[in-house]
Amino acid sequence: MLNQLVLSVADVQNTTISNIVVVTGSFVLLLALLKKFAWNAIADMMNKREKKIANDLDSAEQSRQKAQELEDTRQEQLSASKSEASDIIKNAKSTGESSRQKIVNDAQDEVSQMKEKARDDISVERQAALSSVKGDVADLSVQIAEKIINKELSEEAHESLINQYIESLGSEDETR
Repeated sequence: MLNQLVLSVADVQNTTISNIVVVTGSFVLLLALLKKFAWNAIADMMNKREKKIANDLDSAEQSRQKAQELEDTRQEQLSASKSEASDIIKNAKSTGESSRQKIVNDAQDEVSQMKEKARDDISVERQAALSSVKGDVADLSVQIAEKIINKELSEEAHESLINQYIESLGSEDETR
């Protein structure tokens, strides 16, 4: 039995060595076949893949740079728009203020003119009223004087009496 065991161990070692030789040979043969038939195709495919990835990375970088430039341009345009809007608002406020001031000044001038015209009208009306009252007073004075004196006054005395009376009325109105 020991004999058979020793033979078995020797067979196992022979078998193991022969297996290693066969597997190694098969592997070398497989490598040679791969090198001959598939290696160039695999290398070309890997080179194409490498170039595609490099192109994709370059393209992505260019797209990122373009996007950054567009963002910078838009930010500049936004700033310019804000500045322009601020200028427009400032100009509108300035124009509005000057228009308001002009309207106020025009209104004040118009009010002053209306007051002056009213004063002139009042003065004219006052003179007209005084003239009318002067005539009425003169007539009344003459009538009263005739009745009191029972005689008619001369024209010059009459006019003198009227003027004195009117002057006294004018001075009384001015003191009021």
